[in-house]
Amino acid sequence: MEKTTEKIPTWSLCYLINDDASGLSDEEIQSINRWQKELGVQIVSPCMDDKCDTHPYFSHCPAFGLPTEVVDCDILYIQPTKQ
Repeated sequence: MEKTTEKIPTWSLCYLINDDASGLSDEEIQSINRWQKELGVQIVSPCMDDKCDTHPYFSHCPAFGLPTEVVDCDILYIQPTKQ
């Protein structure tokens, strides 16, 4: 298993962490699922400070999707094997 830190769109966190897709469009869900599958994502954990706060900021290049507000998240993943 590998670990990296990625810029994850804030709008996707409920789905990635709690599997709650309410409020997301089918296109957004497909974008998240594609990213998870391509990288073999197992766990998404937002990076927090000493007070357990995250620090959202705007990014032109999030891990997936269009430019948006993101938070840094630790990602545990397994690189999928190409068949």
